[in-house]
Amino acid sequence: MISMPPTERDLHAYVDHQLSDADRQLVETFLASHPHVCAQVRAWQQDAQLLRAALSGALQQPANPELDPAQIRRRLKRQSRRQLANAAVLLIAVSVGGLSGWQAREMTFVSAQAPMADALQAYRLIAEQGILPADYKATDDGTMQAWLDRYFTQANRLPDLTGAGFKPVSGRLLSTEQGPAAMVVYEDLSGHKISFYVRPPGPRNFMLPRGSRSDGELQAEYWSGGGYNYAMVSPTDTPAARILRQTSQF
Repeated sequence: MISMPPTERDLHAYVDHQLSDADRQLVETFLASHPHVCAQVRAWQQDAQLLRAALSGALQQPANPELDPAQIRRRLKRQSRRQLANAAVLLIAVSVGGLSGWQAREMTFVSAQAPMADALQAYRLIAEQGILPADYKATDDGTMQAWLDRYFTQANRLPDLTGAGFKPVSGRLLSTEQGPAAMVVYEDLSGHKISFYVRPPGPRNFMLPRGSRSDGELQAEYWSGGGYNYAMVSPTDTPAARILRQTSQF
């Protein structure tokens, strides 16, 4: 049974429907007497619903049962079992040796979901379309760092892009299957936007190597550090995107 007051992890477990009935009732009783915390939890629930819908391409469509968190977790378990089976095949093939072993090895390296897909979707929802309003608006760079530190004490510092004319202007808390995430939007005097996205590592504590990829009209530079995964996102083939490729501060 969870203790009171609930931790941030407990609240996210509540959002993801991972608490027992007894713990869920404890959290709901707590939220009823703490309206500020309740408002934040409701915002997380809305974020999770919007992001899951956006990732499926069904933001404006009726609810899709395939997006139900329980269904998603069951699919992940099935995929995990298939990966374990593939690993067993690889072990047998290596022990036997020969060309067939290498063929089995290649079969085990199935393509995974492209890294930081949620960072790209969050950029579309917040920076481009404005569907999700900001939780926090900065008065200067220091206040934005202080806001982020309230939720990610061990995370890397916000990248300093002032030399390129970009300053952090707003932040938004989000929810993932692994815990809370956040996106900070940078903007220059011409209105160009770059986002900084921080989230817990993916399933099995997967950390990202430093990399770069494009997704349609967007570009993402990603890496890991301090126990978190990060991405800087901007429109492709713009001055902002060229700045990201040339910047070595993150």
